[in-house]
Amino acid sequence: MRHDQLLMLEAIVTTGTFRGAAERLNKSQSAISHGIRLLEDELQLELFSRATYRPTLTPAGEVFFREAARVLRQMQDLQRTAARLRAEEEPELTLAVSATLDLDPLLPVLAEIGGLYPATHLRLRMEMMGGPIARLMEGEADIALAALDGVPVDRVDAEPFGEVVIRPVASPALGLTQGGRVLSVSDLQGKVQVVTAGSGGETYSQSRDLLPGGLKWTVSDLSAKKKVILAGLGWGGLPDHMTERERRSGALVALPLEGFPVRRTMIFKMRRRDRAPGVVAEALWTGIRAATGST
Repeated sequence: MRHDQLLMLEAIVTTGTFRGAAERLNKSQSAISHGIRLLEDELQLELFSRATYRPTLTPAGEVFFREAARVLRQMQDLQRTAARLRAEEEPELTLAVSATLDLDPLLPVLAEIGGLYPATHLRLRMEMMGGPIARLMEGEADIALAALDGVPVDRVDAEPFGEVVIRPVASPALGLTQGGRVLSVSDLQGKVQVVTAGSGGETYSQSRDLLPGGLKWTVSDLSAKKKVILAGLGWGGLPDHMTERERRSGALVALPLEGFPVRRTMIFKMRRRDRAPGVVAEALWTGIRAATGST
């Protein structure tokens, strides 16, 4: 029984096909099939039923897979420990963050890491929609702070970081606030909905709370979105921390929209399980945990 055979088993279960496992592990499909067949022969167990189009675990396979998954997690932990013991400070560390997140709670952590490891070039990437996940899974970021939407949870470590509240707002000049009644979709049909373009690409594309059939303007970031909305040119959802002052002053008003409730999204810190963190990445991960009170 080899480590790579257990990785093949996990990849087949999580992707649902031998082909998907081959793509994930950068192997040929025949190599995956051969490796699993050798494992079954060694164990004298049939792990997968081949009676259906997609491979499904046999009862014995389900029991074996549960134990194999536990062993793989332990192997990853050992590899990370070894990597930390031999590692030097990374020359560069990238943190990909959802642009909806308030950075204020994170800044003291970054200041501490910068002081402890001044030789490491810290890159802070503010990303829209599925962007943080794309950067993490494509190997362009060491840690991501984002929602779990679209995340391959079997491939990442994830811990809660905080909550983001996004509510639809508009300038009083847009004329949507008279009477304080709940606005219907038809009330908004002639008004521009301002949306932000995602940075996750096709693989990690995300879209939320889009008015069907309505007018839309697309901007590149939340700062531009806020300016367009403040100018009375359209309406849209913005994080509470970005609009608190304007809502208090009356420059922006919250819109009670039918079918568009206030969105509360939990943000998680994430890192890939298959990449051993360096010294600085581990310190940042631990620092974020301490800042949020996670255990």
